[in-house]
Amino acid sequence: MVTLKVNLEAMEAMLYYWEATKDKEKVNERFLNDTANLPALRHTYDTEFDAEAFRKVLSAITNREPFRPANRKEGRFFNNNLWMLEDLSLTREMIKPIKVLNLDALAQKLSGEVNSNRVITVYFSPLHLEEKYTKENALILNFFCLHPDFLGGVVFSGEPLEQYIENAIRKML
Repeated sequence: MVTLKVNLEAMEAMLYYWEATKDKEKVNERFLNDTANLPALRHTYDTEFDAEAFRKVLSAITNREPFRPANRKEGRFFNNNLWMLEDLSLTREMIKPIKVLNLDALAQKLSGEVNSNRVITVYFSPLHLEEKYTKENALILNFFCLHPDFLGGVVFSGEPLEQYIENAIRKML
């Protein structure tokens, strides 16, 4: 049996961050550190982009400090977060479809096709260059690759989100 869970914890934290920063509120460093250590982010760190880089970028934005990225990943992460701050209505439109995302039908379909007992968590996370990361029981999707369509759905990296998730999970099984 395949069980699929959706984890939006990182996105809820980031939505708070974007709204508070847009309203010129100071976001506490502890909040940034706690957010940086969420599984949706922790699973994606490497030598170029880690929890400290995450904190450093977001701290510079919220404190309105000059920022010089150490590498391309930091630069992209910085630019993506500025993009979210430009138009919070777009940000909310991007989040809306994933808040109601239900993968039960996909889990049932995969359970009928695959003889495997797996619990896979689908995370949405604000990332940098990569569109997705896969770990043993985790699929981490880059929130910045979501694009709402005018029909109320969402496209991820050029294909409908549910189709993209199905294809990625099939590769994991």
